[in-house]
Amino acid sequence: MTNNNTFTSEIAREQNISDHQVQAVADLLAAGATIPFIARYRKEATGSLDEVVVTAIRDRLNQLREIKDRKKAILNSLEKHGNLTDELSARVLAAETMAILEDIYLPYRPKRRTRAVMAREKGLDPLALAILEQDGMDPVEAAAAFIDPEKGVASIEDALAGARDIIAEIVNEHDQARATLRNLFFTKAKVGSRMAAGMEEKGAKFRDYFEWKEALSTIPSHRMLAIRRGEKEDVLKLDILPDEAEAIALLENLFVKGQGVDSDQVRPAITDCYKRLLSRSMETEARLHAKERADVKAIRVFAENLRQLLLAPPLGAKRVMGIDPGFRTGCKLVCLDRQGKLLHYDTIFPHMSDKKALEESLKIKALCRRFDIEAIAVGNGTAGRETEAFAKAVPFSNPVPVIMVNESGASIYSASEAARQEFPDHDLTVRGSVSIARRLMDPLAELVKIDPKSIGVGQYQHDVDQAALKQALDDVVMSCVNGVGVDLNRASLQLLTYVSGLNAGIANNIVAHREANGPFTSRKLLLDVPRLGPKAFEQSAGFLRIPDAENLLDAGAVHPESYHIVDAMAKDLGATVSDLMKKPEIRSQIDVSRYVTESVGIPTLKDILDELAKPGRDPREKFEEFSFADGIEKIEDLRPQMKLPGIVTNVTAFGAFVDIGIHQDGLVHISQMSDRFVKDPSDIVKVHQKVSVTVIDIDFARNRISLSMKSSAGHAAPAVKTSRVKKNLRRDPQPKKKKDPQPSFNGPMAEALIKSGLK
Repeated sequence: MTNNNTFTSEIAREQNISDHQVQAVADLLAAGATIPFIARYRKEATGSLDEVVVTAIRDRLNQLREIKDRKKAILNSLEKHGNLTDELSARVLAAETMAILEDIYLPYRPKRRTRAVMAREKGLDPLALAILEQDGMDPVEAAAAFIDPEKGVASIEDALAGARDIIAEIVNEHDQARATLRNLFFTKAKVGSRMAAGMEEKGAKFRDYFEWKEALSTIPSHRMLAIRRGEKEDVLKLDILPDEAEAIALLENLFVKGQGVDSDQVRPAITDCYKRLLSRSMETEARLHAKERADVKAIRVFAENLRQLLLAPPLGAKRVMGIDPGFRTGCKLVCLDRQGKLLHYDTIFPHMSDKKALEESLKIKALCRRFDIEAIAVGNGTAGRETEAFAKAVPFSNPVPVIMVNESGASIYSASEAARQEFPDHDLTVRGSVSIARRLMDPLAELVKIDPKSIGVGQYQHDVDQAALKQALDDVVMSCVNGVGVDLNRASLQLLTYVSGLNAGIANNIVAHREANGPFTSRKLLLDVPRLGPKAFEQSAGFLRIPDAENLLDAGAVHPESYHIVDAMAKDLGATVSDLMKKPEIRSQIDVSRYVTESVGIPTLKDILDELAKPGRDPREKFEEFSFADGIEKIEDLRPQMKLPGIVTNVTAFGAFVDIGIHQDGLVHISQMSDRFVKDPSDIVKVHQKVSVTVIDIDFARNRISLSMKSSAGHAAPAVKTSRVKKNLRRDPQPKKKKDPQPSFNGPMAEALIKSGLK
């Protein structure tokens, strides 16, 4: 494993694909290609690998390169200190994991002054090695020759104690011993947690783990992270250990060779080694292993939730009124045009009195008529349901749909530099209302302006590896942005930054060029943008759309490098590109095999035909308006056995949180998700999914709600009136709209809810 070819073969075996496919991905990545570009426009090279596999190849390449760099550093250290041999070099180069590599290097690593080091300084190394041979020698007689008061060896027992310290270190640094113990820890260790002294009241939220024991190999990721958080907050004491007797027995099987008096010295050295050295070292590795495994699961859940959130159905280019609700300070109101431009802002106070509510309803009606408003977006925070009810009661001449919108993170955007630059003359409240309205129009375009960790769809997001989390979330955002495509003339700086091949600097130059020269009329004009060279153009052009472009292909996902193919198809049929797009009977006559070349194969040609059939198609679902149950606005309105409509706001390893319209999400525990056994909640629900739930328990004191999706739950449930679902608010195809409220609790709070609400 010293070169990329070895990497290629290893990854190919792991992914069950060909060496050629892996090498193609590696070469494209090395040349600066992005994952969305590789998956979308280089199918011939990769054998049509999707983004998931391409990402896995990238991550594994990085891992293997880290191991390769570490091997190089270890070999240099061994050579520098005169320890390198051909046999040791071969072992280092053959190591397949970082753990094995570090085990090989451990005996040669520069040491601090351990008990074994001090014993060696006293000249006891020969005695230790002789005892460890266990060839029948009498250790007491042998130890007498090593008594030297000047060196600190005053007695036979001093000599034997020093020899045992050396044996303990030898056992600790033995790579087979470490591999054996590592396997024992990973397969049979128990995760044990207990309450720290005096923390019963302060650590009440962790009370489920005050006396807890579970197998390391099967502990769920969320539970491991919860226990670790409890330890971090000094509430819990945590250990990860196997049966001590079994561990020591395994070591004795490796090192004890008989029943003689010399073996009687080896046994206590082994016990000391395990208790003082190996158990601690292996527990550290086990902790790291458990953390990494839990992180992978938690990050995967977060990333999938984020994907569903970003791909929420957009209402589209509509004139929208955005309302940021509030009681005492009033509701901040904005009116936007179809491009999201701010036309008007105001403050209304509909919750002060009936008289005031009537006055404000007439103001809303007048504003909707003045700006020809097509939909009203109401934030789902404090006073959200009350404001929604108020807006729905406005006596419009023509109905205007009122839609609740997730406002999680809107306040963070409002205070951001991006918001200040866009609205320098307006305060936070106006910016927040604009964000709420724009989220209804296009959630993806608006949410990319906010750190994903502020959106509230993660689990233990502050406890996992932050670098790995950022990489995963950035991958998701880039995948979603490029999968949907970006309107070059409307996209914000933040949205452009996530386009394949672009960065913040180039995105800023695109916006500046657009403002100075007007809208782009052709993709080719991108090459006039400073710092946007041929490589950035290649990577980005296919994902940037110009709906009203001179060239019809600029509005879709056909890459400019393939325009000549479409032109040839049209010419061969005596038609125009417009004919190919609008007339299926002409398009059906295309024989794609005629256009196969060395670089362009059937996969790309089929993609071109698909794009011609649905130019600029949006992969998101069609928008649908959703309404919560009428009259259910606070937790006091709930009763057991009620059946309610809801929206999934967060999917975790132990269940899903559902917004039922009362400012407090309820939990559907994994055991309540289906009549059948559920292994993974994500197999049943997704963020933004509409569900029907039954209230099974309400903890008013702790503001917690337990819900069920089982058909058997709530068979005697009272009927709850809901507002009609309105579909197809847009004439052009768009995904169904689902509201995405902020999850109310996660982490240990969720764990506590499971126990209190369901047991």
